[in-house]
Amino acid sequence: MKLFAKEEMEKVIHLEKEVIDVVEKAFTDLVKKEVQMPPIMRIDVPEYNGEVDIKSAYVAGYDSFAVKLSSGFFDNYKLGLPSASGMMLLLSSETGIPQAVLADNGYLTEMRTAAAGAVAAKHMAKEKINTAGVIGTGAQARYQVKALKLVRDFDHLLVYGRTPEKAAAYKAEMERELGINVTISSSAEEMVRASDVIITTTPATTPVIKAEWLHPGLHITAMGSDAEHKQELESSVLEKADMFVCDVIAQSTRLGELRACHSQRVIDEAIELGEITAGDKKGRNSENQITICDLTGTGIQDTAIARYAYERLTK
Repeated sequence: MKLFAKEEMEKVIHLEKEVIDVVEKAFTDLVKKEVQMPPIMRIDVPEYNGEVDIKSAYVAGYDSFAVKLSSGFFDNYKLGLPSASGMMLLLSSETGIPQAVLADNGYLTEMRTAAAGAVAAKHMAKEKINTAGVIGTGAQARYQVKALKLVRDFDHLLVYGRTPEKAAAYKAEMERELGINVTISSSAEEMVRASDVIITTTPATTPVIKAEWLHPGLHITAMGSDAEHKQELESSVLEKADMFVCDVIAQSTRLGELRACHSQRVIDEAIELGEITAGDKKGRNSENQITICDLTGTGIQDTAIARYAYERLTK
């Protein structure tokens, strides 16, 4: 059994189009192949504002699959630590014997989550966008925007965060790394009304986006709600949208934005992202549609990125 550290993975795994393609294929596999993907197991650690998730998926015909443990401890910033951590275990499909421990400290999860956001935008955002907006200033707020830049070109980014110092640091970093103009918004409403694409990256337990702020042509990728107590979008936001897509309907109903949805029509018309990547359903089909993609995170993404990482690490 091989052991790989985060530093080794950072040298060979980068946020690039190849990683987006790997994750897009995983969504397609979910609807096209025989997949065993059990419900997410979560352990809550409320006294430290933390949670641990265990995810996995086996795809028939693949010679290996991953079991991933990831943690999110959302007060870690007070200690100067990142909120996300974890590792992946890659197992042989034939024998069940572990092939590798990918001690990525959450890095591979960050990569595959950002790539999923790019897949959503690739199929659901307008072809031409001028302004993107992000709520949050953490790691995913950075990776999601960098991934979006790989599938949609834009010159202006708006950011809204709770802490002015973090928003200022985010602005400086993204302007330096992406060569774009970044503006700190005074409110989430101001940002939503002015953006073509919105990405929400928060552990919010009460909605941060309201339906009255939406406008024709807007796309929202909501990736923060992945537990029963979380919610980033008002239920009426889903009702106002022309298209609601999620990674897995059952997961969104249990842990994501569909959990708090009051509209049976929205639930009945919900589409899984894999149906779009596989070509079974269409993504955005007009410039004026309002579209939403809710990403709760799936075990098949973890198997896909773990297999890809192992291949790159053992070349």
